[in-house]
Parts: sequence; structure tokens; C-alpha cells
Amino acid sequence: MGRRPSVFVRPVTMDEGRKLQRISRTAKDPVKLRRAIVVLMSAQGQTVKDISTLMQVGEDYVRDVIHAFNERGFDALDPKWSGGRPKTISDQVREHICLIARTSPADWKITAFSTWSLSKLAEHLVKYQVTAAISRETLRRILRAGKVSWKTTTTWKASTDPEFIAKMHRILALYDTPPTDGRVICVDEFGPLNLMPRKGKAWGLVRRPRRLRATYNRYGGVRHMLAALDLATGKLYYRIRPRKRWREFLGLLKTLRARWPGEKLYVVLDNFSPHKHAQVRAWTTDNDVELVFLPTYGSWLNWIEAEFAALRYFALNGTDHRSHGEQNAAIAAYVRWRSARAEPKTAFAPDSPIRSWTDYPTKTA
Repeated sequence: MGRRPSVFVRPVTMDEGRKLQRISRTAKDPVKLRRAIVVLMSAQGQTVKDISTLMQVGEDYVRDVIHAFNERGFDALDPKWSGGRPKTISDQVREHICLIARTSPADWKITAFSTWSLSKLAEHLVKYQVTAAISRETLRRILRAGKVSWKTTTTWKASTDPEFIAKMHRILALYDTPPTDGRVICVDEFGPLNLMPRKGKAWGLVRRPRRLRATYNRYGGVRHMLAALDLATGKLYYRIRPRKRWREFLGLLKTLRARWPGEKLYVVLDNFSPHKHAQVRAWTTDNDVELVFLPTYGSWLNWIEAEFAALRYFALNGTDHRSHGEQNAAIAAYVRWRSARAEPKTAFAPDSPIRSWTDYPTKTA
């Protein structure tokens, strides 16, 4: 058998050469990149054998690319995906599978288990003739394509407060348009603060997590942080005490009252019993302090909760303080750092659905 004649790409213009070079440097698709390099090398005079050796491809592949470019030009560089074999499971059946996966086995009078595994779900689909025998991998892909994923079940505690909407709107009004005759203060307790190693996140070498000691006992008792967030300045004020009774809470209110004399204080707070103590109510009435209570199970409406989350993340997580003095110093350092960068608090959840609530939702997604 004689030697096959050498095949070369047709003569390319200067602009075509530049375009081939650009594609060979920037193409993201590996097929297009490989084809462009083959054509470019052939245009430079390299033989099919040399190209196949350098590119680690077959000579027939090189000839096909060159012939295709000679016939169709740059269109030949783009891969034409065939899309694989036709689907054996229709779109309607796939949608049905996703709907069944979102149900509970109890909905089908199955009491042996409370949740589906892929194998159990596959057996169920075959039993009810939804589909023929189906592998777990195929089922996993169908669920993934249908945006059905494996999720952890969470709880939701709905508010039982009949005045939820009215109280929420009152608090949102204070946040959105602070009164001109005073300032809005968000108050809450943080803790208990005990002495223990706290899990956290930190940069470290791969597969070498930072280790903290394990403890079996809690020594030194606990402390409680009573804090107030001034929305006008964004600054956080706090005190740490062994207990959080009405006496400690009243002491915090007196400190706030002394800090802003002559201004009415609108104090947003939850329904913790010391907040409603008779002596606390009497003192606030006599000292121009209005207590604005959150609706029950509505602590997420208290702006200070986000500050507590940041304090826990940056000042406590990943630490192992051996004394309350050491832990209190870490909290104080963080609060000083934060206060130096504080800005007025504005725009509380501006795009949240709560803004359009007229009734408390009875169901959650």
C-alpha cells in the first residue's frame, strides 16, 4: 500500500492567521482550542504526522480537522455536540419523581421508615409503576436537575401574640423614622458567659485543624452581659454581671438615662420577666423612658441580635479563656474596636417580606 499523500490547510490570510493565534491563546473550550492549534500548525507547514505526534492525536483526526476547515472555515472549529442518546425517562415522569421525593413515606402509608433514601425511593417508584428499574445514580441526577436536594429538617416557632403585626409595625416605625424628641435604644441580655473552649473558624494548613482542649467541668460560674445599642450612633454599651435580675436591668437603664439626660428613651426589648417588673415599670414611667416590647417569638426584630452574633463570632469563637477577667477583657477589646468604627443604624431589612405583612403567616416555605 502506497504512502498517503500529505494534507495541508488551504492558504490562510494575515487576518485569519491572527484569529487562529488568538483562539489558540484564549479559547476556553478544549475541543475548539485543539482544532485551532491543528489548523495553525498545518498553516505553518507542519505535516500531519508531525502534528499528530506533537498533539498526541490520531493522524485521521488531524486530516478530518484540516479538511473541515478547508470546507467550512472557522465554523469547523466549533464543536457540534450531538447531545447523546435520547432520554429514556420523559420530562413528565421526571417531574413526577421529584414530586414524590418531596413527600414523606407516611403519606404513602409506609411506617417502616420516616424518610426516603435513594434505594428506597427507587423501589417505591418501581412498585407504583412510575418508572421501570432505575439506578440510584440516575435517580440522584434527576433530583438534582429538578432542584430537589437533601436538606436538614428545621423547626419554626410561630408567634402566638395576637398583636404581632401592630407591635412589629411600631418597632419598624421607630427604626425607619426615629422620634425627634429622643433616641431609640435596643436592649437585650447576652449569655450565659461560662469558661469553656469555644469552637470557631481560623486559617490553617489543609487537614490540620487547630485543636482546643476538651473539658468535662465548668468552673468559675457564669456571667451575663446586659447590652444596649444606640441606633443614632451605632455604638454598643454594656455591663457584665453575675446575674440578670430586674435589679441589674434597672441599673443598666439608669446608666442609659444618665448618659442622655433630657431626651426621651425608646427602649426596644423582649418579654423577659425582669423587664416587666413592677419597680422597673414604675421607674421608667417617672424618668421618661418608654419600654417598647417585641411580639412574642419575635426576637429577630431586635436590632441588637445581629451585634451579638458578630460579637460571638469575632470575640468568643475559637477561644479558650481560663478566667472571667480574661474573657471580659476580650469582649471589651472587641467592643472598643467596634465602637471606633460605628455608624448610625439605618435601613432595617428594607427588602424583607415582613414589610408587606398584614397578617402573621401561618405557613413557611
